[in-house]
Amino acid sequence: MKTKNIEAVISPGPTHFVGDGFKVHSYIPGRLSMQRMDPFIMMDYNSKFYFPPTDKPRGVGVHPHRGFETVTIAYKGKVAHHDSSGNSGVIGEGDVQWMTAASGILHKEYHEKNFAKAGGDFQMVQLWVNLPSKDKMSNPKYQEITNAMIGKYQLPNNGGAVEVIAGQYKDVKGAASTFTPVHLQNVKLNKGATADFSFPSNYNTALVVIEGSVMVNDSEIARANQFALFKNDGEEFKIVANEDSIVLVLSGEPINEPIAAYGPFVMNTQAELVQAFGDFENGKFGSLED
Repeated sequence: MKTKNIEAVISPGPTHFVGDGFKVHSYIPGRLSMQRMDPFIMMDYNSKFYFPPTDKPRGVGVHPHRGFETVTIAYKGKVAHHDSSGNSGVIGEGDVQWMTAASGILHKEYHEKNFAKAGGDFQMVQLWVNLPSKDKMSNPKYQEITNAMIGKYQLPNNGGAVEVIAGQYKDVKGAASTFTPVHLQNVKLNKGATADFSFPSNYNTALVVIEGSVMVNDSEIARANQFALFKNDGEEFKIVANEDSIVLVLSGEPINEPIAAYGPFVMNTQAELVQAFGDFENGKFGSLED
C-alpha cells in the first residue's frame, strides 16, 4: 500500500452568515471546487461561535433542495429540523442529521428553542453529498442519527475513538445509509494517540481539524479549523494528536458526472435546473410553514 500524501493544508477564509443562525467558513465551493471533492459538493463549517440568549431562535427559514443530500454534524449547540415530508428532529452534541432531498423537499433549520433561550457555543459542519443521476429524482428521506446509534472503534492504549457516521473503519460499520461509497468519521484522539486510515487512491479524501492539532504522516501539521486535502496518490495515512483533538475525516468515491448547480439545486444539466425551479414554483416540493 502506498501513502496518501497531503496536497494542501487550507486555512479558513472569511466567515459569512447563512440565515442568522450559522456563521460559516465555506471550504467547498470556495477554497475547493465541487468537482475536486466529488461527491462532497459543499462544505460549510461553523467554527465555535458564541450566540447570546434570545427568545426568537436563529436559523434558516423555509427553502428548497433537489438533487443531493444535506448532512449536518453537531459539535456544540442544538439544531431543530423540519421538512415538507413531515420529518422533524433535534440534534445535539455528537448527533447527525442526514436529509436526502433527492426529487425535491422544503426544509428549515433553527437553533433548538431551549438552546436559543440559554445561548451558548455553537459549532457545526454541514455537507452536501451529491447523488448520481439515477438517484436524483428518488423519494426524499431523513435519517436522524443520534450519537448512541453511531458505531465507535476504540483506539488502543486509551487513545480515543473513531465514530463511524458512514462507511466503515476497521470492523465498525457506519450508521448512515448512502447511495454511493462514502466514509464519514469523527476521530476523537487523546494527546499522543495515533489513528491510521486506508481508502482507495481514487477516493477524494480530506480532513478537518475541529479541535486541537494533529500531525499527518509524520510531516504535515493541521491545526484547529484547518482543512487538509489529500492527493489521489495512495491509500494509507495516519494522524497523531499533538494535543487532545477532534478530526472529521471524509472520503468518497467520485461520481464523475456533470455538475450543474445553482442555489439550492444540484443537477446534471441546465435543463434539469430549469425544471427544478419550475417544479418548486409550481408547488411540487410540498408545503412547509416558516
